[in-house]
Amino acid sequence: MTTTATTPPGTGLLVVQPLKRRHCAECRGGPLSLLMLEEGAPRCLDCVDLGHLVFLPRGDTALTRRSREGSALSAVVVRFNRRRGRYERQGVLVEEAALARAEERCLADAEARRRRRARDARRRAGEDVRFTDAFTQEIRRLFPACPAGRAYAIAAHASARGSGRVGRSAAGRALSEGAVTSAVHAAVRHTDTPYDQLLMSGVPRHEARRRIAPAVEATLAEWRADGTVRG
Repeated sequence: MTTTATTPPGTGLLVVQPLKRRHCAECRGGPLSLLMLEEGAPRCLDCVDLGHLVFLPRGDTALTRRSREGSALSAVVVRFNRRRGRYERQGVLVEEAALARAEERCLADAEARRRRRARDARRRAGEDVRFTDAFTQEIRRLFPACPAGRAYAIAAHASARGSGRVGRSAAGRALSEGAVTSAVHAAVRHTDTPYDQLLMSGVPRHEARRRIAPAVEATLAEWRADGTVRG
């Protein structure tokens, strides 16, 4: 190992994961998986009084921070990246008790986050139910003869969270007449006409829409008619 790692400001003790087989210059133990350079010579963790520390790989920022905060003695572990020509952090060495305490705190936080996500999910589900009901009511107001079950199905499809459909647009969330009518148009087009089959057979979209337009308008005209709403 010809390149010497330098300690960035505030890093503290630095331990190296060697790329080559190295032995301790003091006790001759090895090959070493971790070492510290003292005056350019490799020494094992036991010889530099770090042998009681445990290795925590990088990846969990909160666990690393809490472990180092709670450990009276700690060190940063680095390894040389030949391609990038620099040492890169691999993790930290901390006291085992400090790591255990940090894990307990992180588990408590994880449980709190899980509960918060569950509460948020229930809240969003309630909002979605209320919005779908409002969308259904607006469909029934504009199309009083639309069957109740069909109106709800259209509303649920159009307003599904994350779908990007018209019900989730700004106009849809505002229950604008144009957005609601657009959702009903689309539902009738795909469900009550051969539109999808035309597209699958290679008919261009605009031509397919032209062909099924009379059937769509006939259904919408029937649903707009006053009278008894079919369940």
